[in-house]
Amino acid sequence: MKFPKKLEKGACIGLVACSSFISEERLAACIAFLEGKGYRMKVADNITANKAGYMAGEETVRAKWLNRMFADPEVDAIFCVRGGDGSNRMITGVDLDIVRANPKIFVGYSDTTTMLNLFADRCGLVTFHGPMVSSNMVDAYDDDTSTAFEAALNGESEYCYREPADHPMVIAQEGCGKVTAPLAGGNLELIGTSIGTPYEVDTDGKILFIEEVHGHIGNLDRTVFQLRDAGKFDKVKGVLMGQFTDMVIDEPDYGPERVIMDAILSSGRPDADQVPVITNIQSGHGQPMITLPIGAMCEIDTEKKTIRFQVER
Repeated sequence: MKFPKKLEKGACIGLVACSSFISEERLAACIAFLEGKGYRMKVADNITANKAGYMAGEETVRAKWLNRMFADPEVDAIFCVRGGDGSNRMITGVDLDIVRANPKIFVGYSDTTTMLNLFADRCGLVTFHGPMVSSNMVDAYDDDTSTAFEAALNGESEYCYREPADHPMVIAQEGCGKVTAPLAGGNLELIGTSIGTPYEVDTDGKILFIEEVHGHIGNLDRTVFQLRDAGKFDKVKGVLMGQFTDMVIDEPDYGPERVIMDAILSSGRPDADQVPVITNIQSGHGQPMITLPIGAMCEIDTEKKTIRFQVER
């Protein structure tokens, strides 16, 4: 598993929309932001295309643009402009041979969860669960978000998760020590949706990261226990719980952390109470949005309260 090459100033960024579209005015703001950071741009022409009221053009067009950006030798990194809906429709059109032959930075989250994990599992490419241009950078690129993003993309030998001062991580299971394993995961709904497909997210022998946005706690409960019943907690080495943003929670004691802990402890594995679990990781649909490298070797230490990633290029 390899990190792509660093993102140097003056590099060329390919801007794509794998899910929903944005307006022409918003696209102009995205281009201005990245050019203001010193990057050159190549922009997919479907980003402002309205398809079915919410997708950025036909799935064949979106897949074509992603393949084209990976194949283009002038493009150094690929940034998703936003999430939304519809990226799973285009997966069958993504050429994994092109991705393998042209490893480069790929950044997104939410609706791109399946692709983040697919490129890591099938192509050996570390991808980045990180800020998207329209969703995070243009309006609210705070210091914690920007510092972590640049460190994740350009780390030398390791990248460390730095907890924001006002968002300390919480050890949910004490006394579990330290584990090292590749990181997998992302948005809960997309992880659940992948089950039973050729693109099912692989959690065996990995540290699983989960975040979610919107919806009722009952829906989250159903998806988490679907993961349990599909064996997704049976062989995980650890669990990181990210942001659970704008959730409808009727009972304060019945929140995402409680649900996920219940699923782990009822999974049937004999060492369920020894699985390292850390909550309040600031990655997901909230602010700040700390980058996590999917596929990278991750060390979590519940005694020292540290999360470190090995960087190999």
